[in-house]
Amino acid sequence: MLKLISRFRYHLAVFFAVLGPGFITAVVDNDAGGILTYSQAGAKYGYLPLWTLLPITLVLIVTQEMCSRMGAVTGKGLSDLIREEFGLRITFLLMALLVVVNLTNVMSEFAGVAGSLELFGISKYISVPLAALAVWLLVVKGNYASVEKIFLFSCVFYITYVISGFLVKPDWKEAALYSVKPVLLLDSGYIYMLIGMVGTTIAPWMQFYLQAAVVEKGITAKEYISSRIEVIVGCFMTSVIAFFIIVACAGAIWSVRPRDIQTAQEAALGLKPFGNYAFLLFSAGLFNASIFAACILPLSTAYSVCEGLGFEAGVNKRLKEAPIFYSLYTLLIVVGAGVILIPKFPLVQMILLSQVLNGVLLPFVLIFMVLLINKVDIMREWTNSRGFNLVSWAAVVIMIGLTLALVGITVRGAL
Repeated sequence: MLKLISRFRYHLAVFFAVLGPGFITAVVDNDAGGILTYSQAGAKYGYLPLWTLLPITLVLIVTQEMCSRMGAVTGKGLSDLIREEFGLRITFLLMALLVVVNLTNVMSEFAGVAGSLELFGISKYISVPLAALAVWLLVVKGNYASVEKIFLFSCVFYITYVISGFLVKPDWKEAALYSVKPVLLLDSGYIYMLIGMVGTTIAPWMQFYLQAAVVEKGITAKEYISSRIEVIVGCFMTSVIAFFIIVACAGAIWSVRPRDIQTAQEAALGLKPFGNYAFLLFSAGLFNASIFAACILPLSTAYSVCEGLGFEAGVNKRLKEAPIFYSLYTLLIVVGAGVILIPKFPLVQMILLSQVLNGVLLPFVLIFMVLLINKVDIMREWTNSRGFNLVSWAAVVIMIGLTLALVGITVRGAL
């Protein structure tokens, strides 16, 4: 009995020692763009999209676990491995695409900061520059341990969406039914929304950030089991939050009048008839998610590009030691925040496009991941099982199929 308790304490201690990369990566995926995507899904289609969360969660767990395992076993980031195995030309092209997609995501985060605080009468010309400065100082002046603690603390605030969902008092029976009942509509808007939901939940940047964070934290194959548990817990938490955002908007907006919402703050206002607490909690959650992701996304991009192109990278590095890393991080913040200050910029369309671009880029990233993790000379005995390969390749085929379906329906409608 004492040996069992001692073993449990040991595994618990290891779990908390490795807690961070997997949990943060998964939870922060519910960013401003994700909140808008889920809110639109609930406001326009009600409870119908809920069924997608089960397969999305499965694919999310598999992809995140693969990255965590590759980082722990190889001690190298994903873009670093892609460069070594597939060459600099392919890596450069992939990094260029990632920078473009991630830049649109960074813009959406600062749009979320602006929108959430405008609900309380604070101008975006005040909130966005201050948020950008805070985000920059946090990473440039901190180290990995201090930054990770702040990120983990921010994860707690996502509970606001769960509370908001309950305050709305949605139709729980219908929510439960459509959580397991697949509904497919041959409608470009619905398919666009499905790609956006996958793209915002399993975003390409996540794979690069998680593996880089695992490496920088120093997690090895010895702590791999505890790291895998942490990844799975984070993935489930992500889907729970997404579920309650969709349910809250289905109950508050779709049940009254199904419609397209233009901003995440419009979703928050839709909860106002159900009480100030529902409105305030949703708004506070939006601000927390936006500023949290505004830190992670530029950081992820800087990690990926510098690793892929062979430059020094890491929060534990000083400015003089990793000038390209910090310069790229700064540039993404300045451009991402600066665009939000442009009057009449088509922000909503850009935010939704960024989520769809995530979904379009994802299959290519997954292909590289599956090829890498099945290389015995890299992973040794830690290569993928048949089940993991089956889920991974299925995700690639489905995402390519959805993208082609969207293009086909859009072209047909234009003719």
